[in-house]
Amino acid sequence: MTSLLTNTSAMAALQTLRGIASRSAEAQQQISSGMRVETAADNAAYWSIATTMRSDNKAMTAVTDVINLGSAQIDTAYNGITAVSDILSEFKSRLIAAKEPGVDPAKIQKELSQLQQQVVSVANAASFSGINWLKTDVADINDNDLNRVSLVNALHRSENGLSLGTTDFHLSEVSLFNKDGGGILQADTRKLKTIGGVRVHDTFMDNNGVVRMYPDNAVNGGENGRFGFTFTGPLTFGASDKIEFDVTVDADNPADLDPPYHPGKTTHVTIDRAFVDTWLPGQNGVISDYKQYASVLYRALSAANAGAYANLTSDGRGGTVPNHVNVGTSESSGLNGSSIEITNLTGSAGGLSNRATDYGSPASQMVLFFEPFKVYPDGDNKDGVRIDFDFSVNGAPATHHSFDRTYVNALLGKDTGEIQTADEMVTLLHALVGSSWPNVIIEATSPGTISVRSDKDVDRLAGSRTGIGFTGIGVSIEPLAEQNFLDIDIVANPEWLDRYIGYIEVVSAEVIDAGAVLGALDKRMVMQRDFTQTLMSNLDKGVGRLVDAEMNEASTRVKALQTQQQLAIQSLQIANSNSQNILQLFQ
Repeated sequence: MTSLLTNTSAMAALQTLRGIASRSAEAQQQISSGMRVETAADNAAYWSIATTMRSDNKAMTAVTDVINLGSAQIDTAYNGITAVSDILSEFKSRLIAAKEPGVDPAKIQKELSQLQQQVVSVANAASFSGINWLKTDVADINDNDLNRVSLVNALHRSENGLSLGTTDFHLSEVSLFNKDGGGILQADTRKLKTIGGVRVHDTFMDNNGVVRMYPDNAVNGGENGRFGFTFTGPLTFGASDKIEFDVTVDADNPADLDPPYHPGKTTHVTIDRAFVDTWLPGQNGVISDYKQYASVLYRALSAANAGAYANLTSDGRGGTVPNHVNVGTSESSGLNGSSIEITNLTGSAGGLSNRATDYGSPASQMVLFFEPFKVYPDGDNKDGVRIDFDFSVNGAPATHHSFDRTYVNALLGKDTGEIQTADEMVTLLHALVGSSWPNVIIEATSPGTISVRSDKDVDRLAGSRTGIGFTGIGVSIEPLAEQNFLDIDIVANPEWLDRYIGYIEVVSAEVIDAGAVLGALDKRMVMQRDFTQTLMSNLDKGVGRLVDAEMNEASTRVKALQTQQQLAIQSLQIANSNSQNILQLFQ
């Protein structure tokens, strides 16, 4: 259809030309900017992802800077630790030199003092941007909540948003000097003392500089009923001569128990010429000395099944006390008591005489001398220091018990781990041993004493078969350092030279461990930094894949659009020329 009013062909050509111009402008923009998605209008989803990733990449750049800062802090501390390790080696060599005969300790001490001050100088100087890990100010260096250092090393994006990843370590692993004590070169402040009386002594430092616990535990042991007498002899037995007596063993002691009381077991014992000749052949009935008399008495008591014995008294040097003989109960009567009594004695007994009852001492009770103590934090162990011990009464199989800081706090409703009173210690011991030993009475008898004993209404045993106490005591953090490095003085304490050498050996190992901690930490930070930088490159690639223009494709498209544009212009010219031809008909 041909119309004078509407040039349909020209309109179609113009519309095509406009579309080509728009697409050409878009392609030209991609070529000039290098981006396929430059604004949200280009592709809202890709633009949003790319914008977020670019923001994360900028944040990772900041994280990399922080990692480099942390590495610098680590390097500073590590250099300080290695310097101190070298100084300690020199220090040890001077201590060893002081052992040489003829060496002037005062001159050696001057060198030691200078080395001590050099260690302090290194610790003071090992500071980066005001941060010093070798000289710290932590209220409790062993509390991981207080001594934790967190170094930023990563950036994480999750459904909850951005978060920073950290590498944690604890200043207790590297601090040489802490304001309130507990540094590597200071005495450990976490002494548990006697653990409220459970052990007899506090810890001590041996000559090797190692802190140990005395081997004796808090244990009571009973003794059987016995007595001693002086031998008067020799004794000569004729055909009609003899010694006779009654021996009573294992009667209950009214001083220890409520009635009723068992009177014990009584046995009649006879020693005559025939008996002496049997055990001392060739002696012609003569007991010449105290050793022979003890032997004959032992045989006579055994033969009569009296439940008693006779022996000699040790002098503590491998020999015996001259002319001294002991007689006692062997506690084999099957009775609970532990006693011995000699009555109705007749004949010349060589010093043995009628004897009132000698009672053995029961030991199923003990007194703990309480002093307050604290169960301390212990590094990464969230439950703190752990104390173990075994408990037993009267030789029964021991039961094992343990407690730690968490246990004490939960039991006493605290958060300090402190046992401050005898009553609190009683509560702790009841909680630990009460269920295993229901017949054991534990009570505070004064602010400083605690009675631990078996219930005599149930336990009527006496003598050497009785006993009560704590054994196998162990503390998870012992041995502890009790020496301050700066207090070493071979002039003031020449007898401690070996102890000082051992101590330096111990703390040198701890300083080396601190260097290993810092080295491992630095390695991790370097690895994390390298990973972060790789991740940033990957993010750049990911963003590029989403929004970057493919330049070869874009340039080809521009050329195609330019051709299409030329064709559209020609089409528009043709369409317009047709209208001109029609108008000429009216001229």
